[in-house]
Amino acid sequence: MERNPPLPGMLPAGVRAGDLQEYNWHGVSLGAKLVQAMYWVMGGAILWGVGILLRRVLGLGGTTPRRSSACLNPEQESFCEAMANEIESQSLILSVSLNEALEELEAGNIENASELLDLAEAQWLRLGEILSAVLRNVTEYLPLAHIVIPVRAIVPGQFRSHVMVDYLRLHELVDQFLFRTKLRFHLQIRILRQAVEILTADFHRAQAKKNLGGRLFQNLRDRLDRDYHDFDLIAKKTILACGKFTGWLPQSAAASFFLALRPTLDHSVRSTVRAKSETVTVH
Repeated sequence: MERNPPLPGMLPAGVRAGDLQEYNWHGVSLGAKLVQAMYWVMGGAILWGVGILLRRVLGLGGTTPRRSSACLNPEQESFCEAMANEIESQSLILSVSLNEALEELEAGNIENASELLDLAEAQWLRLGEILSAVLRNVTEYLPLAHIVIPVRAIVPGQFRSHVMVDYLRLHELVDQFLFRTKLRFHLQIRILRQAVEILTADFHRAQAKKNLGGRLFQNLRDRLDRDYHDFDLIAKKTILACGKFTGWLPQSAAASFFLALRPTLDHSVRSTVRAKSETVTVH
């Protein structure tokens, strides 16, 4: 006698509902594990692809040999040290000149303060010329550098003057989207060059108000103090950037780089020595 096939919704003979439920549960569990494993494989493949892409973008896969700054010969190291000492000395002279001018202005000696502020402005311009020359030469020799170690990011929080804070906020977003080391270094050198011009112009505008007294004197004092703080910080960042940059130039390019800067530094040294000798002669 033939058995009729089970109707839809009915279990076959000898199969219990619990067995079928357990079978379905194991099937679903195995499928979920397979899907999860596929997600892990796809995620790993994506991360591997992103890593390869970043290595190409950042230039980390190149075979260009890196050269340490210790490879500089004694003459070049001496020149770097002399450059740093010259910039720091000029900045110190500027600081002393500004302090003396502000002390005279606070004491009510307007004529003496006016002359001292004129001398401070001349010293400011002298230091600005040195910084601009160094940064300009770094820009010109940048294409010859094999690999450049980036300097620390220049952020608005490091500065006090309103002109520098407003200026740096314009470049924050651009700096975050530059991945190649050389491009970021080039942007930072450009920021330093423009910062010298911005602070010099702001100092000149503030110095033109030297005849103001009373409450406005305190505003002038605070403004000049903020400008000098930022200008001195730019000078220090220039020294660090130039020192790192020269370590990645070929020997021939480094020698040419120092040779291009020597007239600027020699002229500054002669000017300083001449000024000191004239001071001694007067006394």
